[in-house]
Amino acid sequence: MLTSLPSLKPSLKRRIYSTLLVVSAISGLSMTSHSLYAQTETDKQYNTQIMADSLGVIWGMDWVNDRQLIMTDRNGEVYLFDINTRQKINLAGLPDIKVSGQGGLLDVARYTDSNQQTWFYFTYVKPLDGGNSATTLARAQLDITNKKLTQWQDLLVTDSADSSSKHFGSRITFDQQGHVYFGVGDRGNRDNGQNSQNQAASILRLNVDGSIPQNNPFVENKKGNPAVWSFGHRNPQGLVFDQKRKILWEVEHGPRGGDEINLIKPGLNFGWAKTSHGKEYWNPMDVGEAKTLPGIEAPVMVYVPSIAPSSAVIYHGEAFSSWNGNMLIGALAGTHINMVSFDEQNQLKDEIRLVEDLNERIRDIIVDEKGLIYFSTDSGKLYQLSPK
Repeated sequence: MLTSLPSLKPSLKRRIYSTLLVVSAISGLSMTSHSLYAQTETDKQYNTQIMADSLGVIWGMDWVNDRQLIMTDRNGEVYLFDINTRQKINLAGLPDIKVSGQGGLLDVARYTDSNQQTWFYFTYVKPLDGGNSATTLARAQLDITNKKLTQWQDLLVTDSADSSSKHFGSRITFDQQGHVYFGVGDRGNRDNGQNSQNQAASILRLNVDGSIPQNNPFVENKKGNPAVWSFGHRNPQGLVFDQKRKILWEVEHGPRGGDEINLIKPGLNFGWAKTSHGKEYWNPMDVGEAKTLPGIEAPVMVYVPSIAPSSAVIYHGEAFSSWNGNMLIGALAGTHINMVSFDEQNQLKDEIRLVEDLNERIRDIIVDEKGLIYFSTDSGKLYQLSPK
């Protein structure tokens, strides 16, 4: 049973109650409300500072070095940004990109291989024949002197081809064992969700050179596509490998209500669109056959109402040492950073909402070596979060 909440705005109370009810139902946790939203705007531990504005929709970011960022603009541009000088430089070397609806140039992530060569991995929407397009994983090297990307390689043009301009995914993460993971949405076609032969609506795992690992779950098992690591995902928007716990987390958009945090395991079905906690956009009917069903992996957490998650990172750093191990999730509709902590069984422990006062759609989050947090917004700003 939920205990009474402290004196809060009615809308906030309703949001907390709805989250608690859903989480308790799906995880069986005995949760008390005092742990959620313990950090309010009156006792926050951080300062916010605008580092830049008018940047565009910065969909993805990663560090080039301790003072420079590489940034992707969904409208098909890639930048080098200097934290100290606040200078933004356009980089050349991108391929043709289809910019339409939710698609364009998506994520970027840095990886240094066993030969100590640094690559930057990208996901983007590749234009195909007949007006179709597909989420594509690529990599390139950065020539800072000449301000361009070189050795561009498309590693996988996924078989998610469709004329739709929505649900492309897509975030990138690495497990430091030579594998790269990225997510692809259902492309607006719900039938893709339960089709494990298709690379849409899936988390994919490749070797960092683009080849398929021979221990992927559907290499020997012909019931699925060899590149697929898990399936039944509506639109993966956050993907992060927790290097300390050695587990893979995914955050995805549900329909109206029903955004999910999932603990990804190989070969499992995560339900879309057979199961969902969300409702149809055009009427109050539930989506799917049920919220949970046997043989389908249930989410660790569900957001009702939706927050529209956009990215995820596991925090480790000295700046906010009490946050170590927590997941930071950007929220678009919710306009905040959603900080979630887990217990030793990887079940939900606490949820705290940061920077709500900014009223910004938060797109991507990264952490520097000191533990300072940087996040981009759809209004074109880059913020820094530092300790008070």
